[in-house]
Amino acid sequence: MTGWSAHSGLAVALDRENVDTDQLIPARFMSTPRSEGYGDFLLHDMRTGNDGSPIAAFPLNAVPDASILISRRNFGSGSSREAAVYALVDFGIRVVIAPSFGDIFASNSVNNGLLPARVSEAEVDAAIAMLADGAKEVTVDLTDKRIRFGNTTLEFTLDDVWQQKLMNGWDDIDLTQNHKQAISVFRAQHVLGTPWAIPVQQTNFRSAGRDTVSQ
Repeated sequence: MTGWSAHSGLAVALDRENVDTDQLIPARFMSTPRSEGYGDFLLHDMRTGNDGSPIAAFPLNAVPDASILISRRNFGSGSSREAAVYALVDFGIRVVIAPSFGDIFASNSVNNGLLPARVSEAEVDAAIAMLADGAKEVTVDLTDKRIRFGNTTLEFTLDDVWQQKLMNGWDDIDLTQNHKQAISVFRAQHVLGTPWAIPVQQTNFRSAGRDTVSQ
């Protein structure tokens, strides 16, 4: 995953509350291999009519190269399916701006390079109003946690660790590996401070009536 510090792109509004993960990607598409891409499945049942054809007026159909999505509160609620984030990322969305997010969805987003930028409801109202006549170019800066619509600037809320992960392109494992030296030092000091502890590799396990030493 590639880290980033700023992104500029077209923003569109999805003026709905409680857009959940089941809507972001319906379950029937989740058997598709990720290697084939999930972008076409994003919000499928909202983007298409009963006959399966695209609804031209739907924001992501009208502006298929949008990379910033502005929506209402409780975005990404529902099930914990990470495929919902895959669908957004594979479509080309880099930033979702909303007043609140599902907790697991937000965490999954950061681990996949997608920014869940939290702003106030009043700021979302203003942003959606600015997009009433069509998509606008918006710049999102991770370094100062600001969103710029022309002369309008909004500040978004983001955990500092999540900011670090996005800027460096890290997931949870990468974040832990970044502290590998400190972990090694702690481990060595812990062993010295607890000489009575038996190292794991020397622990005996009784199995089937005989002792086995783990390797």
